[in-house]
Amino acid sequence: MTALEIDPGSFRDPAGRVVHLGGRIYRTIAESAAGDYEFLSRRGVLDRLRDEGWIVPAEEVNAAILGDTGLAAHRVVEHPCLPFISYPYEWPFGALKAAALFHLDLHLRALDEGVTLSDASAYNVQFRAGRPVFIDLLSLRRYREGEFWLGHRQFCEQFLNPLLLRAYLGVPHNAWFRGNLEGIPTADLARLLPRWRVLSWRVLLHVVLPGRFQAQAAGRTDGGAGGVKRRQLPLPALRGMLKQLRSWIATLEPGDSTATVWGNYEETHTYAEPEEQAKRRMVAEFVAHAKPNLMWDLGCNTGAYSALALEAGAGTVVGFDFDQGALERAFARTSRGRLDFLPLFLDAANPSPDQGWNGTERMGFGRRATADALMALAFEHHLAIGRNIPMDQLVSWLIRLAPCGLIEFVQKSDPTVQRMLSLRDDIFPDYTEEVFAALLARQARIVRVDTVSAAGRRLYWYDRSR
Repeated sequence: MTALEIDPGSFRDPAGRVVHLGGRIYRTIAESAAGDYEFLSRRGVLDRLRDEGWIVPAEEVNAAILGDTGLAAHRVVEHPCLPFISYPYEWPFGALKAAALFHLDLHLRALDEGVTLSDASAYNVQFRAGRPVFIDLLSLRRYREGEFWLGHRQFCEQFLNPLLLRAYLGVPHNAWFRGNLEGIPTADLARLLPRWRVLSWRVLLHVVLPGRFQAQAAGRTDGGAGGVKRRQLPLPALRGMLKQLRSWIATLEPGDSTATVWGNYEETHTYAEPEEQAKRRMVAEFVAHAKPNLMWDLGCNTGAYSALALEAGAGTVVGFDFDQGALERAFARTSRGRLDFLPLFLDAANPSPDQGWNGTERMGFGRRATADALMALAFEHHLAIGRNIPMDQLVSWLIRLAPCGLIEFVQKSDPTVQRMLSLRDDIFPDYTEEVFAALLARQARIVRVDTVSAAGRRLYWYDRSR
């Protein structure tokens, strides 16, 4: 039997833990949470929410399957394994907005069943086939008449405030959220907003006043902050609060919506039509041969080749890019087509690290999943030339990410690289196709090489699985 591993990110919830065993995912349910779980199960709430696509399936299994874990599991359920776990600091604006609306809609739907959400963590939302899905059934519990929405602050700091940062100030949330895993503090955002924004009643209600209350509570020594939990909020008022937030968030759009460097690349790329078709053919042939369950598309841009990979037989494609405009178009593509494609923000020279409590709570980019295949199309020169990454390190990094893949090498004479070099010295004597091909051949078998542009761009199909 494969060793049991407790998910290091699940320690925060006293109601249960997530456990990995033999490639399967289990969730323990502590005795303190068993009453709510049994209430939801007995009334069929979990089944209905699952069938309607709100939550991941959860099949109850014998608790003895986990052996003597010391977790005091009263009940155990099994969840299906998701291909890849993403974090809100990796989502583009469109994905974070979709997740926020989904969370509010789920809360409203749960209230119809006499159920509420005990928290509002963005980490409880994942994406599947272009749509959000909720993964923490223990956040669902019986609603108690008049209770205040205890997840309001968490919702604002992990959903609303990051969206407002981009919508009102034109600043993407990714770096700040990654640096503060609890989200963007309300008091900090309130200090940044211009006065005319602060005068909005919505901003006053959800940003300014909560920020002041938090500051006041932090300065008290008499325990008065606990009084917040005793406030009464009638059910109609709670519904109204959720609906008002939903209406507001639905109107938010990125405040920096001008064209980005690569946002229009799909229309302005340098390939002639026959060259583009040749590139698409090789991508399709590679994917059809590799048949990857999980594929990574590094430098996915607007997702055109990710969509092609899905058509050619890839199960799930996770795309990565650093251009916010391109990512917005990519997320619109996956939402519109209900594609099993997830575009995420990535600075490949500074990828998401292991972080959080004990450095393990949130796993880094390279440790969360091993892709079956990758594409890195018109990508390597941005690291080698744009970020001074040594070619030997770059090739080794790419090959470690997946056992087979397509890497497009862009010649130094290519117009794009020449533009990159126009404002700096050429300090890259080793940036040649000969060096690249030799490094690749040392670590993998080169299956095929195709020229796909008049400027000499070439696609290298590698395989290190044998």
